[in-house]
Amino acid sequence: MSKSASRKAVVLLSGGLDSATILAMAQADGYACYTMSFDYGQRHRAELHAAEAIASVAGVAEHKVIGLDLNGMGGSALTDSSIAVPESEQIGIPVTYVPARNTVFLSLALGWAEVIGAGDIFIGVNAVDYSGYPDCRPAFIEAFERVANLATREGVEGAGFRIRAPLQQMSKAEIIRAGLERGVDYSLTVSCYQADPKGLACGRCDSCRLRSAGFAAAGVDDPTRYA
Repeated sequence: MSKSASRKAVVLLSGGLDSATILAMAQADGYACYTMSFDYGQRHRAELHAAEAIASVAGVAEHKVIGLDLNGMGGSALTDSSIAVPESEQIGIPVTYVPARNTVFLSLALGWAEVIGAGDIFIGVNAVDYSGYPDCRPAFIEAFERVANLATREGVEGAGFRIRAPLQQMSKAEIIRAGLERGVDYSLTVSCYQADPKGLACGRCDSCRLRSAGFAAAGVDDPTRYA
């Protein structure tokens, strides 16, 4: 964390490539970062271990893990073990979409931001090299920022909130280059939808394909550990 950091920011940290990059970007911009991860019933905990490692190496102000039971609701291959993770390209919104996930995550980040006095919330959504999730689009981020400033005391009586999504219009290769310039160790990150308990990636799911193609396009070695 920058010694000159004075502004506080909540950073959604999944343990994946994109969220590790936005954490590095926020710190480089002088924010004191408070990272938040979610144990929401996802297929594996490897990404949570990765998030803890990334937060520790980055020296964040505080790292918080919030427990949710989205697997009780089901409806996604990431939370319902009876739905297989697809290993081929999908048409339309894939079954790995988790209903309302980013809406829920941003809402909880907003609550914490109001408690600690953080005016900025960082989220690593992308609308270029991504799986087509509706809650990764710029229109959603813009709409949520409006909600944040309508539904909170800080939004009504204070300076309000900004939802920061610096990766939205970047390719995966551009994201990787931006992270490397800021010292991100991508070997710590886990992106795979069905990683094993040791964090080893399958190399076949949509997230693995996007990640691998990104390193190839960036012209750098892929540090991903595959099963």
